[in-house]
Amino acid sequence: MTDNRNVIIAIVLSMVVLFGWQFFVAGPQLERAQQQAQIAAEQAQSEAALATPTTTTASADGTVAPAADGSAVYADRAAAIAASSRVTIDTADLHGSINLTGARLDDLELKQYRETVDPDSPIITLLTPAGAPGAYFAEQGWVPAAGASIAVPDGQSVWTVEGDATALTAATPVTLRWDNGAGLVFRRTFAVDEHYLFTVTQTIENTGAGDVALFPYARVARHGTPKVANFFIQHEGPHGVLGSNNMISKKYSDLQNDQQVRFDNTTGWLGISDKYWATAVLAKPTASINALFSWKNTGAYDDYQTSFVETTPVVVAPGATATHESYLFAGAKEEAVIASYQQQYGFDRLDLLIDWGWLFFITKPMYYLLTFLNGIIGNFGVAVLAVTIIVKAIFFPLASRSYASMAAMRRVQPEMKSIQERFKEDRPAQQQAMMELYKKEKINPLSGCWPILIQIPVFFALYTVIFISLDMRHAPFFGWIQDLAAPDPTNIFTLFGLIPWDPTVLPFIGSFLHLGIWPVIMGITMWVQMKLNPPPPDPTQAMIFNWMPVIFTFMLGTFPAGLVIYWAWNNTLSVTQQYFIMKRHGAEVNLFGNIMDSFRRKPKAPEPTKS
Repeated sequence: MTDNRNVIIAIVLSMVVLFGWQFFVAGPQLERAQQQAQIAAEQAQSEAALATPTTTTASADGTVAPAADGSAVYADRAAAIAASSRVTIDTADLHGSINLTGARLDDLELKQYRETVDPDSPIITLLTPAGAPGAYFAEQGWVPAAGASIAVPDGQSVWTVEGDATALTAATPVTLRWDNGAGLVFRRTFAVDEHYLFTVTQTIENTGAGDVALFPYARVARHGTPKVANFFIQHEGPHGVLGSNNMISKKYSDLQNDQQVRFDNTTGWLGISDKYWATAVLAKPTASINALFSWKNTGAYDDYQTSFVETTPVVVAPGATATHESYLFAGAKEEAVIASYQQQYGFDRLDLLIDWGWLFFITKPMYYLLTFLNGIIGNFGVAVLAVTIIVKAIFFPLASRSYASMAAMRRVQPEMKSIQERFKEDRPAQQQAMMELYKKEKINPLSGCWPILIQIPVFFALYTVIFISLDMRHAPFFGWIQDLAAPDPTNIFTLFGLIPWDPTVLPFIGSFLHLGIWPVIMGITMWVQMKLNPPPPDPTQAMIFNWMPVIFTFMLGTFPAGLVIYWAWNNTLSVTQQYFIMKRHGAEVNLFGNIMDSFRRKPKAPEPTKS
């Protein structure tokens, strides 16, 4: 049974190493680049309506040039913004502008967030105009019924500002106007709250002689494939919640293979999500929509789109005006803000803009506990330490029984060795003798596995919170740790910056050559903890256990510092807890002696005597 216990522990730890290395440390997978088949015939009408501008414009300084498909190409984002008239957006959280060409939202920056921990670094750019590198924008509009020849505004239409508003603020909406010259006047009013939700109200004034029926649509478009972390615990890319279809998530590479994914007669919202930011178009909760995830290659870039067209047309009688309302989220994935939108507007599962992972039932409470403690303590790193103590307290009864059993196993270690020597050549008899010893001493050899098994989901949930939570981004601890969501910036392989080189760029072994101070501390605490446990009788198992701290040290070298700090602190508490429990149950715990034995040279086994 001792062997079984050790084998189970070794298997569990090995699985953690294998899965952790595969999913947490491996770099982004290569994006598949297959050519797209021709867009299905039934989508031709909507694709035409949703197409990006295809005209070529030129600025005075010559920064605009035609692309292969005829669309405008700009040298940079600033040139693209300067190429058209705009209405400024200015709120406490947002800065940007609405493009009067197309009346689309394509210029947005997040005032409260910066690219690095340096307070002078640029603020985060979310949306970028079409034609600029990394174009990313959102828009609303109208689609005529199939076969109808109604001129509707598109990406080339130039709108005018109606009224006296000069900027869109949380207190001042902006209305844009476009006349199709054939009896229809279109207006688009943008309003924004104090955070990241835009309300887009579209009206159609019919001055013609007959009824007009148009279908509202909205879309988010991204040109080019962005760099993503590509970790399985968090989705980055097109996604949405579509009624009974539930959560739909598509990797960029998956969408290239699928080309189009349709969900007809559904409800909900969809958009494109980054690690900490997202852009999504949201229909009213009661509206029926046909949703579409699509990709095509224009020859110049990959065009990813998430869009919906409402299934019920807006019908405008002669001399009448009709109104339609939808929403746009564009901003940071702040949990409290998103939860307030879900409650106030009734958006279906909008909280899934944040990917809480498979263990959401642990991850979300863990997040709420961390934020609560941070509100009291004022430091997320210290909050992580406090959470570790709370988790230890919750599972103390189980850990106490486990460590008591391990103490009993250490007490009977001489008898176990005697049994192994007596039945060296008779494994069944050895196992039978071991079972009788366990029964006599009331020892459960498997109880030592429980603290490890329990720690895995807690560790995984905390890792998820630290990795995905915007609150952890750029959250400082103490000393050199200024971002709990980033790896420890120190590196022993550069002598902590004294050697001016970057070993991580080396081929093959480079990913192993980032090892900061906290991962080393974690590895030492893990090694010390293992010295408290009874040594495995099998040499192979002993070797696995001896190397396990080294493997984990290197594996966690690229993990977020907050998680490494948690693991090191958890190990320290476990060592203290285990030491006193085992001493209380009468086990001889010579921790210092066990550590020193690890550095002593083992005597060679005597050679067998020749007969």
